[in-house]
Amino acid sequence: MQVKVFANLREICGGVTVEVKPDGDRVMDVLDKMCEMFPELHEEIYTEEKTLKPFVHVYINGRNIVHDQDLETHVKESDQFALFPPVAGG
Repeated sequence: MQVKVFANLREICGGVTVEVKPDGDRVMDVLDKMCEMFPELHEEIYTEEKTLKPFVHVYINGRNIVHDQDLETHVKESDQFALFPPVAGG
C-alpha cells in the first residue's frame, strides 16, 4: 500500500510516498508497520495511550477516518492513504 506523508513526516519517512506492507487491513496496522519502519514516527503521531495525537489526520480516499471507524477503519491496497501531522502557522 502506498501512503502519502506530508510536512515534517516526509523527512522522517524519506520522501512523499512510502510503500507499506501492513500485517493487517486496518489503518492502525498500516501505521504500526510505518512505525516499525521509521521508529521516530511513533512519537510524532501517537499519544502514550496509542491514539492519534490531536491534529494528526489520516484520510482514506479523501475521507477523514474520524468519520468512519477511526484507527479500526479497514483499508484496501488500492485505497489512497494520506497521513498529515499537526501543522502550525497562520
